[in-house]
Amino acid sequence: MNWPNTTLTEQIGIRYPIIQAPMAGGPGTPQLVAAVSNAGGLGCLAGGYLHAEPLRQAIAEVRALTDRPFAVNLSAAHPAKLDPVRIARAQELLAPFRAELGLPPEPPPLPELPGFDEQLDVILEALVPVLSFVFGAPDAAYLTLLREAGITLLGTATHLLEGIVLEESGVDFIVAQGAEAGGHRGAFVGHPEQGLVGTMTLTPLLSKHVAVPIIAAGGIMDGRGIVAAQMLGAVGVQMGTAFLACPESGAHPAYKALLSQGSEIATVLSRVFTGRHGRVLRNRLVNALHAHEAELPGFPLQLFLTQDLRQAAAERGLTDFMALWAGQGCHLCEDRPAAELIAAWVEQATTLLLGTQEQPIQEARPQALAADDLPDPACFI
Repeated sequence: MNWPNTTLTEQIGIRYPIIQAPMAGGPGTPQLVAAVSNAGGLGCLAGGYLHAEPLRQAIAEVRALTDRPFAVNLSAAHPAKLDPVRIARAQELLAPFRAELGLPPEPPPLPELPGFDEQLDVILEALVPVLSFVFGAPDAAYLTLLREAGITLLGTATHLLEGIVLEESGVDFIVAQGAEAGGHRGAFVGHPEQGLVGTMTLTPLLSKHVAVPIIAAGGIMDGRGIVAAQMLGAVGVQMGTAFLACPESGAHPAYKALLSQGSEIATVLSRVFTGRHGRVLRNRLVNALHAHEAELPGFPLQLFLTQDLRQAAAERGLTDFMALWAGQGCHLCEDRPAAELIAAWVEQATTLLLGTQEQPIQEARPQALAADDLPDPACFI
């Protein structure tokens, strides 16, 4: 990464190789997305939960606030199948907390999920500059349509085999999501724990064995992390938790207040809120249901089963029942506007790089590994 001009900045047309991670459920507002883009980074709108019209409106709102490039993030996951037994068990486990908040014994009926087709139509219609996705790769036909429209594609990998799958799908960049990252794990091959590779290990591993440029994510909170990512072979960074306390963030005030009080051991991986593993701040609901996680339905069924519970908690400022997504670096969060943070990080990174006496060693890229060069994928099952 030739700071600040890299393959990422050149292809997308941004000033700094800094991406704001997509943050659904409130924090990732159009205001935050636009603020990051206006400051020279790449703001990213979390669109995975949105039907066509709300997605269209959110994109329009971002465009009203910035004329700079921005991204939309979608989910490539296939929804979990309805499992009445697991749904009933989840309702049983959640019932005491629902009663405590004065909610009906059972949640509202499960809503209709947005279809990837309808979301894709909006992306193509709006000609969003960048599309990122998690939980796998869309079908080849989708990717072809997006490439033909000139849309830059970012996939998310948590270990090498996922990186190779994404490379073979034809993405432009791969986000190396380290175990430190807050929010949902982007894992899509094997058991979730097999995707818990730290950023310091995952970034150079993918940079060495995958020809697609790598964007480092997870635990990067300031200019020091940006410089470290460069030294590890990344062409950019993706930062989410670092933006959570910004005034443009839609995170609840009580949620923001907890961030700087946390530490690297304040977070835990949990599937209590959505049915998929993600890194959150520990709270009462996470601790109470931790031993029962294997009994809960998958994503996004559990998301809908907890939706009104989380909303009621937010209305009352009760962090005990909120989904407090946060990475291990949460204690470094700062309550400053996004533009100020980016300017400070850029200054810090530039100072560190100018002070480096020796240039980082540029390791020759070996030929990219093919899937058959790796252990049998059956070992990931």
